[in-house]
Amino acid sequence: MRLAIPILLVVAAVGLTGCDETTTAPRDVTPPAAPRGFYSVTGDGQVRLNWLANTESDVAGYRLYLSPCASGSNCPYDRIGSTSATQFIATGLTNGVTRFYAVSAVDNAGNESALSYETVFDTPRPSGSGSINNFVNGTAGAGWDFSAFTTRASNDPLTDIFYGYNGSVYQMFTPDVLTDIQDAGFSTSLDAVDFAPNDGWSPTGSVELIPGHCYIVWTRDDHYAKFRVTSLTSTVVWFDWAYQTAAGNPELKSRPARAETATPRPIAWLRQ
Repeated sequence: MRLAIPILLVVAAVGLTGCDETTTAPRDVTPPAAPRGFYSVTGDGQVRLNWLANTESDVAGYRLYLSPCASGSNCPYDRIGSTSATQFIATGLTNGVTRFYAVSAVDNAGNESALSYETVFDTPRPSGSGSINNFVNGTAGAGWDFSAFTTRASNDPLTDIFYGYNGSVYQMFTPDVLTDIQDAGFSTSLDAVDFAPNDGWSPTGSVELIPGHCYIVWTRDDHYAKFRVTSLTSTVVWFDWAYQTAAGNPELKSRPARAETATPRPIAWLRQ
């Protein structure tokens, strides 16, 4: 029985000498950098968010956030989703209501970056497709009302634009000097136009229509709209459209003040 004591002591000593704390790897506590190149594309009841991929090798994905006001305005950013891609579509949004967005990067250890430093805000708006007829003596269906998403006569007070063809040129017209229009150039998608520039507006209130071109309209009641011609003939033009229900949408650049009285532009040549 006396031999049991030294044997136990030897075993304990061996167990102590086998412990090596230097093999434990340090925990990763360094977060990735905030994503860059963050921007949005306005949709109908939704917003498409895009950003550049992080360059860190251990980035596992990204988290998206939404807030009712800009960062620093005592408004929290609520998480709305996550993805491993560099694009996210925020859905279920209310048209005409501006929201602010941010994105962060998360690595394999669960470390989350700061929110993207760019201030991205967007206001969803309704969109659709339509067609209007060649202008003939103010008949119904020659004009388009963006706010009601419907056709109207060219001489209807609620008409924003109307279509005309003089035998050689296809054109879109605005009915008064308080409504502006301009050609935004060729694009494969209506989404390519997400802003209204300060200048470039047509001095005559008319533009030549070209299939594939996008056009911007500033309505007399301070709303912005856009449309893209998909096809046209001498009797009808087909187009995709979008209309911003929020007056003076802050996504779009402001422009100089304009006259307060509406004067119809001459359209007599269309009645020939």
